[in-house]
Amino acid sequence: MAPRVRPWILTAFGVGFFIYFSFVALVGAWAALCILLFVWEALLSRRYAPGARICLLGVAVSVGILAFFKYWNFVTGLVTTPLGSNAFEWRGAFLPLGVSFFTFEFIHYAVDRYKGRTEKGSLGEYLAFIFFFPTMVAGPIKRYQDFLPCLREPSRDWSTDYNRGLTRILVGLVKKFAFADFLTSLTDHLNVQDISLASRPLLLLWLLAYGFKIYFDFSAYSDIAIGSGRLFGIKIPENFSWPYWRTNIADFWRSWHISLYKWLVEYVFIPIGGSRGTLLFVCRNTLIVMMVSGIWHGAGLNFVVWGLWHGALLVGHRLWTVWREKRAHAAFSESVLSRDNPMGAVPTITAKGVTSSTSLPLRIAGWALTFTLVNLGWAFFAMDLPTATFYFQRLLGG
Repeated sequence: MAPRVRPWILTAFGVGFFIYFSFVALVGAWAALCILLFVWEALLSRRYAPGARICLLGVAVSVGILAFFKYWNFVTGLVTTPLGSNAFEWRGAFLPLGVSFFTFEFIHYAVDRYKGRTEKGSLGEYLAFIFFFPTMVAGPIKRYQDFLPCLREPSRDWSTDYNRGLTRILVGLVKKFAFADFLTSLTDHLNVQDISLASRPLLLLWLLAYGFKIYFDFSAYSDIAIGSGRLFGIKIPENFSWPYWRTNIADFWRSWHISLYKWLVEYVFIPIGGSRGTLLFVCRNTLIVMMVSGIWHGAGLNFVVWGLWHGALLVGHRLWTVWREKRAHAAFSESVLSRDNPMGAVPTITAKGVTSSTSLPLRIAGWALTFTLVNLGWAFFAMDLPTATFYFQRLLGG
């Protein structure tokens, strides 16, 4: 296939996919508006250049679009509901297909063009990147500079790509239909009425089922997207790497929704200061990043609390890491914390007579603690805040 034609064919597939599902889910006028937003963003992106202020405008507009469609009722409700009612509620509110994911890709392209980290590319190449339908709805979040080489020079090993792509899709389908959908039948009981009647073991079983359900559901889609990309000769970044086997919360986040974690580090954590500054400053930045992660997942106070829950766990891990490093080697002159890593790091340098490796019992204890805290946190993800609060009251015997 000619290099000039390939981007436009992928764009046509993506536009068709977006139009079909937009018109199925939305009234025609709103679906047309969503399509126009894509077109407008594509035309604006043609003016992005290193150091150009229009890139910053593009970031602001992208954030504004996401805030309007996803958070208008949430924010206005917080402001006006205490006064009696939400006078500014948008009753016809809807979410454009994949708005959370394509907004992050809009922002990535604008920032990287501003910093000169990626080339402009042709209009067709940019549209193929944005409208690449396997990743449009639920990621993984890809980067233009990684996508472009695959688009211009796709793999010539068609047999391997076809076999691996198809296998990955089948794995995803098994995860979705054999595991995630089965576990969904158990998680339907996470409501006030059922929680009030359930025993403590059953409450834990329901939440454990939800933890595995969301893993199988989301990783299944990532597998299908990665496999579908492989069929087109496009390599999509991995999104999960056995997260529930990790022995601390930092490693969990390096293995769970990897493309989101990397995006948050690059475009939120580092710009607000990263790991530069005092320990208190770094902990503040970590809490901010995880709160952004929570809000990004959903418009509700429960998602804010879920993000802060993980932020607190990461801060605790960072404080533990600092204490452990000082205890292991007080004269260690190099900071244990990575400059641009909000999740902290475990020491890898050993002092004379002291090792930074962790014993097997401690690793098992670390895994058990991480697994337990992560799954308890899913209560804030699965239920609204009042229901989650009631759930913990029942769990603790209230």
